[in-house]
Amino acid sequence: MTASVLIADDDPNILRALSFLMQREGHIVRTAADGREALDAIEQEKPDLVLLDLMMPRANGYEVCRALRSNPGHADVRIIMLTAKGRDADEQAGLALGADAYITKPFAIGDVTACVAQVLSLAATATRTRPKHGTEA
Repeated sequence: MTASVLIADDDPNILRALSFLMQREGHIVRTAADGREALDAIEQEKPDLVLLDLMMPRANGYEVCRALRSNPGHADVRIIMLTAKGRDADEQAGLALGADAYITKPFAIGDVTACVAQVLSLAATATRTRPKHGTEA
């Protein structure tokens, strides 16, 4: 399944590695080096999925996630937080804000690709099974 993926991370090495990985998986990739740039990129062209670092300048990942989830027009954007913050409290906070998944750095390539595939698959299933407008009981 080809998807549009935005990778938001302030580490250029991680941006390059994840871009290569997502392109290899057949996805269309854009990148953002900070939270504000990520929000601007999402407004310009809504992605299917955001790989979102938590610790970024000009809006951290929590702020980006909160902004996306508070905008009904972006409710269907999937979010995978990808961060060095590995405490359970950090993960719970990210998931409570509306992230679909949480991966800690350092990460294994296979874990990222599997998580992306799973989140996109679940999103596609939810879209297919969602009642059409006017058919809700």
